[in-house]
Amino acid sequence: MDRDEQARQAAIAFENVSIGFGGQDVLDDVSFTLGHGETKSLFGVAGAGKTLILKLVLGLVRPDAGRIFVLGQEVTAMTEHETFPLRRRIGMVFQESALFDSLTVEENVAFRLLEEGVHEEDVRGRVLEALRFVELEHTINMLPSELSGGMRRRVAIARAIITQPEILLYDSPTGGLDPVTSNTIIELLVKQRDEYHTSALLVSHRLPDAFTMATHVYDSKQERMVPVRKGSHVNTHTGFVVLKDGHKIFEGTADALVNSSEPYLREYLRQ
Repeated sequence: MDRDEQARQAAIAFENVSIGFGGQDVLDDVSFTLGHGETKSLFGVAGAGKTLILKLVLGLVRPDAGRIFVLGQEVTAMTEHETFPLRRRIGMVFQESALFDSLTVEENVAFRLLEEGVHEEDVRGRVLEALRFVELEHTINMLPSELSGGMRRRVAIARAIITQPEILLYDSPTGGLDPVTSNTIIELLVKQRDEYHTSALLVSHRLPDAFTMATHVYDSKQERMVPVRKGSHVNTHTGFVVLKDGHKIFEGTADALVNSSEPYLREYLRQ
């Protein structure tokens, strides 16, 4: 199988992608792949280009060089108009939830369905199903201002998954939340990964969140995530990409990251 075919078979593939602003490189010759049903956590210091990668996936920004494939299509060869159908196959969870303050929870979650012309009789059932998934069915008639920060983030997840996307992009979904609430959000991400096998890119500043995802699975019988037993052959399908000074310096599993002898990674893990 040639390189092009491998890229087209991945959920997302970056091939030697470079982009800069104001004469300064942000990403320099970055390549990585995200397999179908896989989650990868993007790490790096502020300004490393993590959120920029999500924008590149959506075709909102074009690289200066390199190619990007998303769900078998070369985004870097598409016009803005041509990316619209592709974006409908992708769900996005923003750091600050990005809910419409003047709309109820139901209207926020239903927004993309109504945009796509789904019949109103079908919309409410799907909204309830999405809210049930994030355990917020009781908030359906509430406004965002009546919700806590963690609840708003969970509503944002419901809005992202309601169209049953093939890829989910998470931009710091636990940013600004306390550890207990963060764990609730991560459990939802694990549940989505394991029950729907959705491919996902997770931008995070919290290593514990990503390691939790890499070491836990969702147990549908217990209705909670549980740690993978040591020595078991369970694959969480969760890996890491670490960026430094515009370059990808690591791509691999949690074990490989922990056992890396690379000085920068050793220092990064101690933070």
